[in-house]
Amino acid sequence: MSVSLVVCDVDEELVKKVKKFRLQKDSYNAAIVMKIDKDKQLVILEDEHVDISIDDLRDILPERQPRFVVYSYKYHHDDGRVSYPLCFIFSSPVGCKPEQQMMYAGSKTQLVQTVGMSKVFEIRNTEDLTEEWLKEKLVIFG
Repeated sequence: MSVSLVVCDVDEELVKKVKKFRLQKDSYNAAIVMKIDKDKQLVILEDEHVDISIDDLRDILPERQPRFVVYSYKYHHDDGRVSYPLCFIFSSPVGCKPEQQMMYAGSKTQLVQTVGMSKVFEIRNTEDLTEEWLKEKLVIFG
């Protein structure tokens, strides 16, 4: 059995916030953006956004710094159903400092497991974060 390296711990308040976010029953897109506090070696909340489109989310993500995002997305299926999948998006743009990339990449698995996410995606360029991209990723989940 392989053991993954844990680079940073996850802030307990952030864990509570994400768990509460998972249970919300709102009918709009929402996001929790997280970053790593390098000095504390801790994944912390950076910001929360209510009623945020994927385009607006893309615009707020740094182009040269990694971020973790939990995104609740209003998904219109081809058969007319509407669902609200919770997506974990790891933004690790090309051009980040190698130290930052390693810190975030080494913390991702622990964070995903801690907050209980199953729809986990990664982007290397913030411009790739579009509604079309997200729908393509979600289609495999039905």
